[in-house]
Amino acid sequence: MQHFDVAVIGSGSGNSLIDERFQGLQVALIDDNDEFGGTCLNRGCIPTKMFVLPADFAVSPRDAARVGVKLRFEGADWASMRDRIFGRIDPISVGGLDWRERSENVTVFRSTASFIDEHTLQVGDERISADRIVIATGSRPRPIGVEVPEDLQDRIHNSDNIMRLEKQPERLVILGAGFIAAEFAHIFSGLGTEVTVINRSDKVLRGEDEEVSGAFANILSRTVKLIFNQQVDVVEHGPANDVQVVTTDRNGVEYVYFADAVLVATGRIRNSESLNLEAAGVEMRDDGQVRVNGAQRTTVEHIWAMGDVSSDHLLKHVANAEMRTVQHNLLATESDVVETDHRYVPHAVFSHPQIAAVGATEQQLRDWGTPYVVARQRFSDVAYGWAMEDEGHFVKLLADPRNWRLLGAHIMGPQASTLIQPLIQAMAFGLSVPDMARGQYWIHPSLPEVVENALLGLMANKKRAELDAH
Repeated sequence: MQHFDVAVIGSGSGNSLIDERFQGLQVALIDDNDEFGGTCLNRGCIPTKMFVLPADFAVSPRDAARVGVKLRFEGADWASMRDRIFGRIDPISVGGLDWRERSENVTVFRSTASFIDEHTLQVGDERISADRIVIATGSRPRPIGVEVPEDLQDRIHNSDNIMRLEKQPERLVILGAGFIAAEFAHIFSGLGTEVTVINRSDKVLRGEDEEVSGAFANILSRTVKLIFNQQVDVVEHGPANDVQVVTTDRNGVEYVYFADAVLVATGRIRNSESLNLEAAGVEMRDDGQVRVNGAQRTTVEHIWAMGDVSSDHLLKHVANAEMRTVQHNLLATESDVVETDHRYVPHAVFSHPQIAAVGATEQQLRDWGTPYVVARQRFSDVAYGWAMEDEGHFVKLLADPRNWRLLGAHIMGPQASTLIQPLIQAMAFGLSVPDMARGQYWIHPSLPEVVENALLGLMANKKRAELDAH
């Protein structure tokens, strides 16, 4: 039986963990996915954003029309886009595997791992042991949840495989209304597909601030058919060699939707069940989330976990931060152990418009009984917004009136994922609202002035509240 100093299960952020500091250690890297390198590279963040950019170009005529420029979308070459994207990504995946397999101190296993005991793993037909083990197995798309006829299976897709379609569908039904659904709704509708989004609840992006969620739903409904409060009951053959999706609403009324393809975007499942964690004594929550402390240590001292399989945040930048924590702690003395900082975790939705947020929503602050001041700033009220003839986009900030620190920031509009960054920085480093607003220059006339004006709005609203109180 081979023995290793460290065994890492997962080749996404788990692969990034193994750097030159591990040169003197024997490391096992275990991954059973078809592509090497994890979800973000092969099936997630990177290829989706590479599709978002062409979709942004495709919808630009309607934005250009507001400023007197006549553009025309004449169609999309799906195969060309797909091949450009995966023609770049696939060689990176293949090259990464080849490089790892040639590493002197790393042994790559392309099989499923499961625990025999707290130090021993069954990896395919082999059994190995390790002093320290890292679980970084990620997550996978949730299945559709209803039976699908065998000869329709190739019409039912998830985020893992829909980007590799041979042909762009003319009609697409998307099940779900979260981040993944919103991004693919933009990609496919922007490129000319007729998109229907069906959601079980009455909200899109329900984790967002309620104002953002409501405003986004209104904008999304202009470009896709948005259906609320319906549950999928049956997926079957349609009358024209297509797919027939049958749903019911809360009153039991039945509806039928026809499509050439269906995208299931109803959430993700953590990849923990095949690990046989009970044999190692590693505890999980009911939903399969591996329990870890701030140092990313599981309930077994020498076993760590990171990324989607253990994190509250299924985000690549969080997985990378947790990876750096594990990387340090694997090599540190007990007195030098560090913890991951999960206080200000931002996220972005690369839809049209973009959404970005960090910190608390207004409804959370209300539920918690936390005092707050709120300010909203429309893009259309700053000079660059005038240039854009912007419609409906805004910044919403929430601050603590007791110490002038930001509690939450929410942006919906062009380049939201970029505009949010100084607000993340302010929260992470404890910068006060007045210091941020007036302690630096804001380039005029640039789009970040919408953030500056939102900060000034917080200050004005706080003064107004103080005057009202007296």
